[in-house]
Amino acid sequence: MSWRSTYRSSKFRNVYGKVGQREACYEGIPITRNVHDNHFCAVNPKFLAVVTESSGGGSFLVIPIYKVGRVDPHHPKICGHQGNVLDIKWCPFRDNIIASCSEDCSVRIWEIPDGGLRRNMTEAQMVLIGHSRRVGLIEWHPTCSGILYSAGYDGKVTMKGEAVKMIDSHSDVVLCMSFSRDGSLLATSCKDKKLRIIEARSGRVLQEAYSKSHRVSRVVFLGNMKHVLTTGLSRWNTRQVAVWDQEDLSVPIIEEEIDGLSGLLFPFYDADTHMLYLAGKGDGNIRYYEVSPEKPHLQYLMEFSSSAPQKGLGVMPKRGLDVGECEVFRFYKLITLKGLVEPISMIVPRKAEIFQEDIYPMTSGAEPALTTEEWLSGIDRGSSPSIPHEFYIRVPLMMFYRQQDELKQLQKELRDKDERIKHLELELNNLKNNMTLNLSISNN
Repeated sequence: MSWRSTYRSSKFRNVYGKVGQREACYEGIPITRNVHDNHFCAVNPKFLAVVTESSGGGSFLVIPIYKVGRVDPHHPKICGHQGNVLDIKWCPFRDNIIASCSEDCSVRIWEIPDGGLRRNMTEAQMVLIGHSRRVGLIEWHPTCSGILYSAGYDGKVTMKGEAVKMIDSHSDVVLCMSFSRDGSLLATSCKDKKLRIIEARSGRVLQEAYSKSHRVSRVVFLGNMKHVLTTGLSRWNTRQVAVWDQEDLSVPIIEEEIDGLSGLLFPFYDADTHMLYLAGKGDGNIRYYEVSPEKPHLQYLMEFSSSAPQKGLGVMPKRGLDVGECEVFRFYKLITLKGLVEPISMIVPRKAEIFQEDIYPMTSGAEPALTTEEWLSGIDRGSSPSIPHEFYIRVPLMMFYRQQDELKQLQKELRDKDERIKHLELELNNLKNNMTLNLSISNN
């Protein structure tokens, strides 16, 4: 069975990918050549962060989102790690806070000043130790402030907050972590080829699956549908996607082959639009689907293709999208050979004179739904209709941070121009006085 053979009317059936113009890209970035299977890129409405190639330790760049164009080769970096940086993630509730993990077995928390870095940053706000081998993954809790999960090559997952908890349920390297929408569950894929659903607070394994026909590589929760989606390889080593019932992992609900390429398939799920994006590492394709709780569960929509292979992809939070363009998703694509970061916007083709409520439902905002104490006490909140209003914002406010930064930049440019005008006026007056003096001397 293939879902591509069916057709169902959808408001997203004509969504297309729009590549940013040259002036909207970031150029001259020495993107890392590390072969670790990660994105090496993180973005929010204020900053773009990219892991860079470096010697003598790991480093990454942080660039204000509005500073597009060619990046200065001497642009300040964050370079406090003693080993290669393997993952970076912005805090979902504080746009100036970013976490990084590294081959040096540490996780570090950094606070970026407004306007970006003016010099190299080597001192982290916090250094978190707990793994005996390199740390390959980090994930912030989606609804609770102050909790960060990390996964190391020692097979352990560590929860870091007011207290540190170790989840020792994996027999090999953890490949991927994904939280349920309310943050109560954690799905993991592992090098031992098993898919696990874990209670996020206690670390207790609720479900575990192993499939000979589908070797799991990446996993993502499908919103509130009680389903998880995995990408991986079939027994014939073709790229494959599968959907599972999170309460019964005995057998996948569906399995479907994608193509015969060898690179990983990274899944990205948008719970607001119920759209799934599958991006191949090492190729330039991004396929997208609409997800539904009923069979066939995945409806193929279209494919964005590019000749430039992607090293990794950052995703802009909904707060940073352009609602005037009917933009529903935005990737930041790393192109290693060109040292380029290229935005790709997924656009619903409409002439939007008014706000399009049907494609922009209420979405997660920049305030946590819970405190650390509330979540640890057993409260779950984040996907419930009774969620506090302050946890959501209307999408027209998404541009606030970017507009605020642009306003500051324009005000600075205006002040610089005023200073330049005053300087030129002073030089002009001095020139006039010198000419008058010279004329007076020559007449005498």
